[in-house]
Amino acid sequence: MSTPRSDQDSPWKDVLRQYFPEAIAFFFPATAQWIDWRKPITFLDKEFQQIAIDAEIGRRYADQLVKVWRKRGKELYLLLHVEVQAKPEANFTERMLIYNQRIFDLFHHPAISPAILCDGNAKWRPNRYEFDYPGTRLSFEFDTAKLLDYRQRWDELEQSPNPFAVVVMAHLKAQETQKDARSRKVWKFQLIRRLYERGYNRRDVVNLFKFIDWAMILPEELKQEFWSELKAYEEERRMPYITSVEEIGFERGRQEGRQEGEQSLISRQLTRRIGTFPEAAQAQVEALPLPQLEELGEALLDFSSLADLEDWLAHQ
Repeated sequence: MSTPRSDQDSPWKDVLRQYFPEAIAFFFPATAQWIDWRKPITFLDKEFQQIAIDAEIGRRYADQLVKVWRKRGKELYLLLHVEVQAKPEANFTERMLIYNQRIFDLFHHPAISPAILCDGNAKWRPNRYEFDYPGTRLSFEFDTAKLLDYRQRWDELEQSPNPFAVVVMAHLKAQETQKDARSRKVWKFQLIRRLYERGYNRRDVVNLFKFIDWAMILPEELKQEFWSELKAYEEERRMPYITSVEEIGFERGRQEGRQEGEQSLISRQLTRRIGTFPEAAQAQVEALPLPQLEELGEALLDFSSLADLEDWLAHQ
């Protein structure tokens, strides 16, 4: 593939927020049975920053700290972690324990900590952190869903009405077609066509398309072919959900607004962290694409001087 796949985690975060009950029901049905989905779901972004701000063990992706309600009326804190990295992380279980402990410290309430593993190593299956010393023992276990396992359950994915079946299929086909761009284009089109054939409404088609489009990046020459085929298909069905000028223009404007907001936030955070920094460094920061701006937002938490910023920028 001549066009590299982005590592930004926002598509995962977006799809989890849009379909959080469906995600838990799909990957962790036993947990879903505990929850009263008629009551409000609260995403605790500020609270998550309190437990993660000084965490230096590994790198997190798409973490969601959520307050839901048990069927018996008590609150339940749920830290859903999505490990998007292609390679397994050595300290993953330790980090899961640390976050769980910090949630308990913050809320004085235990949390459920399931994890979705998106890597390609079938042998990597972390699900516990434990030690056993004289007089002291700890065993922390957590539930996991390994996307790689769904390769053997493809028929089940095709039959499932849950939108996360589409998410898993897009992820698996993106992995399988890393070195075959034309095959990726074929599968990308098939997955999107499936959204229409399964009767998804406009909102769901657009939401799921955004994830598929991010996961299954095409080189420029095939991208043009893909859009031409998709436009013809939508015109045939008289459902211009994705290729309409209004939708594309709206999304572009939303992305540009998000970029500007992120630049402003990062600049303020850097100034608080390391003081005023040179115009040359400011220009480099402003030129960063959104995924790298989000990475800088995490990295700057460890900065103590201008040299740290310059070193980070030099490695981009």
